[in-house]
Amino acid sequence: MLHFNDKNQPYRCLGGLRPILLSMVIASVTLCGTPAMADIEHARELMEQSQFVEAHKLLLPAAQAGNADAEELIGVMYALGLGVEKDDRRAFEWYLRASLKGHPGAQSGIGWYYETGRGLTAPDLVRGYMWYVLSAIGGDPDAAVSQEEIVKKMSAEQIAEAKTLIADYRSHLYPFVK
Repeated sequence: MLHFNDKNQPYRCLGGLRPILLSMVIASVTLCGTPAMADIEHARELMEQSQFVEAHKLLLPAAQAGNADAEELIGVMYALGLGVEKDDRRAFEWYLRASLKGHPGAQSGIGWYYETGRGLTAPDLVRGYMWYVLSAIGGDPDAAVSQEEIVKKMSAEQIAEAKTLIADYRSHLYPFVK
């Protein structure tokens, strides 16, 4: 059936199918997200039971699909060698992925890697401080302590540079936080 919009342009109408299709889309989005979250929660339980290999198997697909919680947990696993071979570079990369999605725990993790230089060519106090501040903005209660410690090692120029980066990242990661 052909219908016309308010500008007399033709368009096809789905008629009675429109509500059904909308319901199907909503249901598929809802159902597609549920198994991933259930897997992540189950993986957390497995980690608490020291069943790290099984937890990694559950987390990896969600992490590869871009779930920040799963990415952060995979980062923890590589950082500590839980169920995988310890690998600071891989831990850093997983933390970075989650950090760029606004995950406060991962942001503290990436801050620590920058502060210590583990898995990197050298420490970067500017970026370490930046990530600790962003983590604190995101709600990580431990980030403030890390901030206080790293700032003791920084020059005034480094702090100024970090504040510029913080402003740039903050508007992207936390646009609604003042």
